[in-house]
Amino acid sequence: MTGNHTDKSITRRRAIVVAGGTVAAGGLAVAGYQAAFADTATTATDAAATATTTASESAGTCMTLMSSVTEGPYYLDDALVRKDITEGKSGVPLTLRLTVVDATDGCTPVKGAAVEIWHCDAWGYYSGYTTANPGGSAPAESEDGSTANDNTYLRGYQIANADGVVKFETIFPGWYTPRTCHIHLKVHTGGRKEDGTYEGGKVNYTGQLFFDDAIAEEIFTLEPYSKHSGSYTTLDDDMVYDGGGASSGLLTLKAVHKKDPSKGYKGSLTIGVDPDAENTGAGSGGGGTPPSGAPGDAPSGTPSASASS
Repeated sequence: MTGNHTDKSITRRRAIVVAGGTVAAGGLAVAGYQAAFADTATTATDAAATATTTASESAGTCMTLMSSVTEGPYYLDDALVRKDITEGKSGVPLTLRLTVVDATDGCTPVKGAAVEIWHCDAWGYYSGYTTANPGGSAPAESEDGSTANDNTYLRGYQIANADGVVKFETIFPGWYTPRTCHIHLKVHTGGRKEDGTYEGGKVNYTGQLFFDDAIAEEIFTLEPYSKHSGSYTTLDDDMVYDGGGASSGLLTLKAVHKKDPSKGYKGSLTIGVDPDAENTGAGSGGGGTPPSGAPGDAPSGTPSASASS
């Protein structure tokens, strides 16, 4: 199993607030999904953990500045402001808790940072590019049976709280040739949120989040992932991940139920950025050759008007 990404510069700043997506279906127990997403609000424990981590980092153990990497060919400049980005797409539940800190100033939280993520579905398809071949053998995206909007699923945008924290509810991504399992993200600062939109500002960081090989490969034996067969690219063989662990985007993952991976995972990572920097989305890691039918540097097959407007 595998995939690809190349670069293109970005300007953005429009995001519409919509209701959260529906509960993921198909091969997963609703109870498992709800359990994975149970911590929808920042609890006292979360707040204490954030305070402890920030205090420790400020005391002299601040993480290194995250290196920007390629945004890839599947970026769309219209992510919706929402916590749940699933839109009914089936898969193993994944709750992401990301903390944005200023790596140039003692890892202080970056309040108001706008974090945007996007990733493929369980079979390797991206919204906006649902006819791009993910490599290997997979059903057509249209066969998944969900009610997801083909232009918006698994894309979202959240504003960091006073602790620099954002949370997303999504599913474990699938894979596509020749890439390892990953999630894309951008960190925006300097803009403002008005009437449900985020205007102005700039992109400080473009990165990717990665997953432990053993966990990913176990997930891919489950439905609906198992319907996509082929050769999976491990972290060591990926052209973007550079082996740096957390500083390179490797998530810390915790199973909701240790004996049943289908119940979901909680993923977390602290992202060290420079709020004064501006990033084009080019970054490092060329993304390799796109799979047959997939976009390259300039995506072939322009997304529909509703996706790009």
